[in-house]
Amino acid sequence: MGASLRYATLSGYLELTHSLGLDPGELMDAVGLDPADLATPDKWVSAARVARLLELSARAAGLDDFGLRLAEYRRPSTLGPLSLVLRDEPNLRSAMDLLMRYEHSYNEALRIRLSEVNGLATVRMWFELGEPAPSRQAEELAVAALHAIIREFLGPGWQPLSVCFSHAAPARLDNHTRLLGARIQFGHGFTGLIMYAKDLDAPNAQSDPTTRARTDETLRSLAAPKGATADRVRELVEVLLPTGRCAADEVARAMGVDRRTLHRHLADAHESFSSIVDATRAGLAERYLSNNRYRLTEISELLGFAAPSGFSRWFRNRFGDSPSQWRSRRTQLPDAWPAADDTHPLAPA
Repeated sequence: MGASLRYATLSGYLELTHSLGLDPGELMDAVGLDPADLATPDKWVSAARVARLLELSARAAGLDDFGLRLAEYRRPSTLGPLSLVLRDEPNLRSAMDLLMRYEHSYNEALRIRLSEVNGLATVRMWFELGEPAPSRQAEELAVAALHAIIREFLGPGWQPLSVCFSHAAPARLDNHTRLLGARIQFGHGFTGLIMYAKDLDAPNAQSDPTTRARTDETLRSLAAPKGATADRVRELVEVLLPTGRCAADEVARAMGVDRRTLHRHLADAHESFSSIVDATRAGLAERYLSNNRYRLTEISELLGFAAPSGFSRWFRNRFGDSPSQWRSRRTQLPDAWPAADDTHPLAPA
């Protein structure tokens, strides 16, 4: 079963498509979505269908920056109850921690990871849709939305050191530079933001400590956050898979516990080591297959398989396709809507 997200993700979709002279109902019908459901922002919907809708809309309008344009319609309330908590967090670091721990409360497909090295903070973002679907527009929407959240904390003049996208550059960069600044890199190794680590600890001037009791109550109303042990295991699995030494003993040793203790902690969180390895592999496989710079043999090695044949068998059992079929299907869109050509009135000049 694929990942889901809240219909609130499409906030502003009707306004944007109408402004571009498009028929939102026809576009949504083409990917199996009901326009009437936009009236229920808390309703959950297939993330893959939303990703296809954004790509189809970009194609119909002849615009490479459709996802960015949609981001301009976003409001903090798009995150649902979590938005009430974020605005009162003492600093950006705390807010980022909440966004990562409660990803599943607003978008089951989105992954956000923060790392710090040599005074720099790197935020990596990607989607694990569970099925082949194009994600360029969804990625640009997610990056622009996070960029806007950070500005809420650090002020409208804040700019990241770099905005990174793993996909190729569009024909025009006008809206990209207007919304995200001039420091944009395309064809990068990951999608996300790079900033000064010190910015994470800048105080949030809008934070109100007196509302903490209310925000704690809001958090309790959300689904339980990710467990710290399971998250740490996922991080170590991701590091160890390419080495061929991804075993429970190795992970337990890195965490300073024995194997039995590790399994007990995971069981308490309703997880198992094997399920985490399988889910981590699946997420990484999607990321690597979405980037044509990786050959299938390279992906097999990065996922810790001894031979490509083992990778192919595992992938088919997990996704129902061969890796090459999945990669090919990922770019497919419904035939009901042709790509815009140079004569389209909204195509870039």
